[in-house]
Amino acid sequence: MKMNRMIPLFLIVILSACSSVRVASDYDKSVDYTSFKTYAFLKNGIDKVEISDLDKKRILHAIEDQMTAKGLSKSETPDLMVNIFTKARQEVNVNQFYSGWGYGWGFGWNPWGFNNTYVTTNTEGTLFIDLIDAKKKELVWQGEGSGYLTKDPKKKDERVSEFVSKILSQFPPSKK
Repeated sequence: MKMNRMIPLFLIVILSACSSVRVASDYDKSVDYTSFKTYAFLKNGIDKVEISDLDKKRILHAIEDQMTAKGLSKSETPDLMVNIFTKARQEVNVNQFYSGWGYGWGFGWNPWGFNNTYVTTNTEGTLFIDLIDAKKKELVWQGEGSGYLTKDPKKKDERVSEFVSKILSQFPPSKK
């Protein structure tokens, strides 16, 4: 009977571990987030981000879509300044595959088997989105999303949108 209760918990743990973008946010609890109605991008900060101009455009477009969906509009005199920065980490996986038959079935000497080694690389990226109070020049909210990146240009727009929407799903912070 205990095993039947453990299966749903096990599935929840496995499914949550497979989430493609892990997100977190931090914010100033003393700020009234309902007062923010407009935003603009912090050009000098975004210019420093070391990614391709195409990827920057993808990220900024996805942020615009999410901010518009939240009722904020782009303005020359913004309440919020939006800045981004990124990090990337290369992950190398080495997998060994042994195939063979004969004496030992893998436990002893086997002259007919062979080993194959496969090396794969993945890039894990982290996107930070900073929201800065334009009047006070203070960071009021920061969201972070981490996950594997795609090299396929056809899937980049979708992947960037997933990152940005999951990060900004935590803005504005809920009052609990």
